[in-house]
Parts: sequence; C-alpha cells; structure tokens
Amino acid sequence: MDVYVLLMGWIGIYSPVALALLGSAIGCTRAGKAACGALLEVDGGYGRYIGLSVLPSSIGIYGIVIMFTLNRPVGADTAPGLFGVGVLVGLALFYIGVLQGDCCAAAINASKGKPEIFGLSVTPAAIVEGLAVFAFVFALIVSGAIPKG
Repeated sequence: MDVYVLLMGWIGIYSPVALALLGSAIGCTRAGKAACGALLEVDGGYGRYIGLSVLPSSIGIYGIVIMFTLNRPVGADTAPGLFGVGVLVGLALFYIGVLQGDCCAAAINASKGKPEIFGLSVTPAAIVEGLAVFAFVFALIVSGAIPKG
C-alpha cells in the first residue's frame, strides 16, 4: 500500500485534536491577555474575566472526541475519508478557537468599562461556540460513513 495514503489517514485521525488545541491555545492566550489588562483597570469581579478567558479551551475537547471517533484501522478504503473529515473539521475548529478568543477579549474589554453589560457581551462568544458544536456534530455524523476497516 502506498505510504502516502497511510500518511493521509493518520494525519486525518490526529489533525482534529492538534488543530483544535492549537486554536484553543491561541484563543485562550488572546482572551487571557485582555483579562490581565482588565485586572489592572477594575476594582473587582476578577473571576468572571479569568473564567471567560478559558472559554476557548472547550474547542480542544471537541477535537479530542473527534479524534477518538475517527480512530480506526487506516487503509486505502478509509484514508481519504479520514483525511477529508479530520483535516477540514480540524481547520474549522482551529479558526473557531481563535475567533472565540477574540470574542472573549472583546467582551472583557467592553465590560470592564461598563460591568452591567458583561452577560450580554458574552453572547458573540456563545454563538461562536455553537458553530463549533455544528462542526463537531457534522464530524460525528460523517465519520459514521467511513468504513471501520
């Protein structure tokens, strides 16, 4: 069997977790920087800023579950499907993690000057989380059509 076919399959299995965790790390970093800045500017309510800054880490959990769902013997009949689903959903989760971090940073920056809008300012981050759930469900459903090896 062609070694490149096998490589594609293995990349497909492990790319959702790698890309999702990379996006989560970037998102948490961006939101964490905003939270650290807010700690210097406000007199209380620190926990909500720190708590919001870890919200993008949930994207990594989706990537881990997708990896376990795709985990099966890699062969010529499974590698293309594994690669397609794994890489494309992995890229989507990567980008969602980064964008969710931006939404969290914006919510932190907006609410530090006007604390009463904190709950409302988190809404965009929650909507982006919903998109991650859509990608997650898509991967779970489509992976069922990939042969089990």
